[in-house]
Amino acid sequence: MFSAIASVLQLIVQPCYALTGNWWISILLFTLITKVILMPMSLWVQWNSIKMVQIMPAINRLKVKHYGDRETIGELQNKLNKEKGYHPLLSLVPLAIQIIILFGLVDVIHSITDSGAPGTEFLGLVPIEDGGLSWIMPVLAGLSAVAMGFAQNRINPLQREQSRAEKNMTNGLSIALSLFLGVFVAAGMAFYWVCSNLSAIAVQAICNIIIKPRKYIDYEDLAASRVELDELNSLEADRKKKWYQRDPLAKREKADYKRFFNVMGKHIVFYSEGSGFYKYFRGAIEYLLEKSDVVIHYVTNDPDDQVFEIAKENPRIKPYYIGEKRAITLMMKMDADIVVTTLGDLDNFYIKRSYVRKDIEYIYMFHHMTSLHLTSTKGEYEHYDTLLCVGPHQVAEDERLEELYDTPKKRHVEVGYDLLDRNIENYRRLVDEGKAENERPVVLVAPSWQEGNILDSCIDDMLGSLLGHGWRVIVRPHPEFTKRYRPRWEALQAHYESVPESELYFERDFSSNETVFTSDILITDWSSVFCEFSFSTLKPCVFMNTPMKVGNPDWERVGIEPTDISLRNRVGVSLDLDDTAQISQVVERMLAEQSQWAGRIEAVRDELIFNVGHGAEAAGEYLLSDILEKQRQRKSAEKDQ
Repeated sequence: MFSAIASVLQLIVQPCYALTGNWWISILLFTLITKVILMPMSLWVQWNSIKMVQIMPAINRLKVKHYGDRETIGELQNKLNKEKGYHPLLSLVPLAIQIIILFGLVDVIHSITDSGAPGTEFLGLVPIEDGGLSWIMPVLAGLSAVAMGFAQNRINPLQREQSRAEKNMTNGLSIALSLFLGVFVAAGMAFYWVCSNLSAIAVQAICNIIIKPRKYIDYEDLAASRVELDELNSLEADRKKKWYQRDPLAKREKADYKRFFNVMGKHIVFYSEGSGFYKYFRGAIEYLLEKSDVVIHYVTNDPDDQVFEIAKENPRIKPYYIGEKRAITLMMKMDADIVVTTLGDLDNFYIKRSYVRKDIEYIYMFHHMTSLHLTSTKGEYEHYDTLLCVGPHQVAEDERLEELYDTPKKRHVEVGYDLLDRNIENYRRLVDEGKAENERPVVLVAPSWQEGNILDSCIDDMLGSLLGHGWRVIVRPHPEFTKRYRPRWEALQAHYESVPESELYFERDFSSNETVFTSDILITDWSSVFCEFSFSTLKPCVFMNTPMKVGNPDWERVGIEPTDISLRNRVGVSLDLDDTAQISQVVERMLAEQSQWAGRIEAVRDELIFNVGHGAEAAGEYLLSDILEKQRQRKSAEKDQ
């Protein structure tokens, strides 16, 4: 077969030599002629590549929707390929033709060198056998592959859109193949390969002129489709390990994943993003454990979640460690009657509702007491079936959001806030033990962490006003602030290091919130910590009007004033940044009027929060009745079959 190919190639090479009288130039001309002959094939490959880039946005969105489910992604991607007429293996055809030509050139080169004509000696040298100057050919072949890869990464419509890993693999294989050929084939054949690599750049440029990629590809849509996929791919980036190191948690995660799906008939599953979220579920879980025989399945992204220790004392709690990436697949394949989470934006981002069961009831349990339409994102709760509401304001706000955005109606259950109930009880215990009394007034500064917060905007003026009045000032930053802006935090502490801690204390340990409940006055900006403080202790707050924290730019369209704003002058006093120097006067007045503030704040709390003191019971009762109702429905359906 190759001798026949050689005969055909000889018909092109010989006229080139007759024209030029130089075998090296003849091989160059031969290469260019074959590129011209194969131009229709190159244009076919060009159009095929453009088709692939056209469907890339759809593929990226498939990868987001079915993240981690390789089988489903593969099936749907194959379906897309067929619909659009994309042929994945077509890009290999030019390479296959090049290799066929290369093998055909073997006899052509031998016939030239066997003739013994002057100037043909070097054409037949093989570096691995003859050495010497012939070793320049592998170097030239490798360099030509590097040049081709560099160019193709920028002008080839498909290759430029590939990931770095895919580009590295494509270019690496090309360079390795070029080096291999340069070492083991005759110099004349290696020269053809060098010419072929370099002329491929020109061919691609011509293809881009004939079939312009930008005419057929929506690059803006392609870029938009990558944003969410990139966010998913960056999950768990904090697990620092070398590329060659195995994830130490992988085996545990895989076992828990398998164990979770081996359990059939799960009635209720709690999904937690970290150990700190257990406190929001705690009351409801303890109620279910006490009042029923329900098994609690608890999925957490945190390998050190406190639930694993709690489960040792409560065997009906079944905890599973599932990392953020694998949790995406687990949630898509969820098979349970009820799923309870504190996760916002269900189905909007990477955590989706199950596509295995469409009758799962998704229940949102709040981890704050404030409004739904200011700091929450637009549509954050719309894909839940049920909201366990803290107070009447959340019911009214969500009903208005459903009306405004024409979204499906949800069930709004009047629950309350178990964490507040526990805080109230803990504060009463501190009072009974005499631990809530301070020798001198304590003023706690506890801001949020977003840009423009108290620590960024007015802390020096504030401390200048507060210090020197006989009060102890405690600065308790949000933990996120210390992680994100550590240099700022350390610079602030260094600036006041000469002030004794008995007068000014910077809190560094956030494992306890005791200072929140033993302080006399709280100063904050837009942090929701004021609810925990004021509604637990019945003490007032000072609110600094720093730039407002807004998650939903459409919040004013709702037509209901958020409690984040309305409560500021009901449980305390709000001050503009220009009035920071007056803060000591406000604090002094508040300290003198604390009994009046207590009665006012208690009335606000009882108006704002459902079932004060009984939030856990209300949540647990609903969940248990819901589980029993679903069991009754299932049994009834089985009888009817």
